[in-house]
Amino acid sequence: MKIVKKKFRSWMSVCLLAALFVSLLSACGSDAKDNEAQDGKVTLKFWTIALQPTFNDYFNGLISEYQKSHPGVTVEWSDYPYDAISNKLLTGIASGNVPDVVNLNTEFANQMASKGALADLGQWMSDDEKKSYFDGIFNSTVFDNKAYALPWYTGTEVLFMNTRLVKQAGLDPKNPPKTRDELNEWSRQIKAKTGATGYATTFAARMFPVEGISILNDDKTAAAFNTPATLALIQKMQGLIQEGVLVKEDANFDKQIQYYSSEQTAFEIAGPTFINFIKTSAPDVYKNTIAVPLPTGKADVRLSNTMNVVVPLKSANAEQAAEFAKFLTNATNQTAFAKAANTLPSTKESIKDSFFTENDGTLESEAKVVSAESLDKAVDYMVGVPNAGDVNSAIARQLQEIFMNGKDPKQGLTEAEQEVNQILSQN
Repeated sequence: MKIVKKKFRSWMSVCLLAALFVSLLSACGSDAKDNEAQDGKVTLKFWTIALQPTFNDYFNGLISEYQKSHPGVTVEWSDYPYDAISNKLLTGIASGNVPDVVNLNTEFANQMASKGALADLGQWMSDDEKKSYFDGIFNSTVFDNKAYALPWYTGTEVLFMNTRLVKQAGLDPKNPPKTRDELNEWSRQIKAKTGATGYATTFAARMFPVEGISILNDDKTAAAFNTPATLALIQKMQGLIQEGVLVKEDANFDKQIQYYSSEQTAFEIAGPTFINFIKTSAPDVYKNTIAVPLPTGKADVRLSNTMNVVVPLKSANAEQAAEFAKFLTNATNQTAFAKAANTLPSTKESIKDSFFTENDGTLESEAKVVSAESLDKAVDYMVGVPNAGDVNSAIARQLQEIFMNGKDPKQGLTEAEQEVNQILSQN
């Protein structure tokens, strides 16, 4: 999970380079297909992000197996640091040195797909192959029924619960809240009976899709979130904060750990990496903590952070690249990688493995099982425009002004909409 979260944050930081990437695609007159081997032999350039040397044995074995079953195909695996991969990709495309299979997060994959820079992998997939992935994650990169990426390893959040506080509040941890509204009611009771707050969170645009609110319109040319439903959501949260039911702070992950570890909050929404922190900083709280499925909002989804593999449109060997991408992300190989990397697979068959179903009674095992069970409602959050980071920041700033400084919600939403539209006009 740590790898997934780290890569997600890192890729968000390079999204601004997408526009440059597309312009380079357009400007580049050289087509890698001109260099395609004529002797029947194919070399696939496979790029990943920060997986060497930790997973060398896994990938070297995987590549060897693939090459044995595909005579004439050679896979050249290259791995780049987070901070270097974007420039390497841009430089490679500009020079005609186009990779064939590339590891990208969903936000960047969507931006590339929207600009016509990726191959439609669906043309080389059977219906069974498409259905082998969890629907929400697979569909996160599908446009006009075209699959522009194959989901690889992923992660979802769960709800960690302090059972001591929950029981003190007269609530039953064996019958946890199923919806966000129920979670808020539990938080209200926690506040009334124990004095602790329900939970801390970041004030971010990610809260909108959980409630079925679109960030942008369908063609991604304008903000779509300034609606009565959004205003009602914000006013509800504003009321919960004023009651002391939710923490009145834009709490980053470190602050959330502090609140939970000191029992100032009863719940924490996080991935399993959260466990390591409370296990060290608050062993007594760790002993009283359980993991349950994350309550859902009106959209009935849980957000995931997925790493995908894509095939650039200008790949010299697009069909062979798609074949390797399918091999890389099939259930067998995803199961093996998830065990090696402690991530979640995006394939339905994988989570039937006992690794994801057996709970040995530890919090770590419980969180892993709950996370895997949550994948059926998982979808990736993304804005899908080159300056997605600016869009997210503009919304977050206004949410902070509303929740922390008392700004009028309607005014804040209007100003966020205006700023986002200004940002989009620069695309």
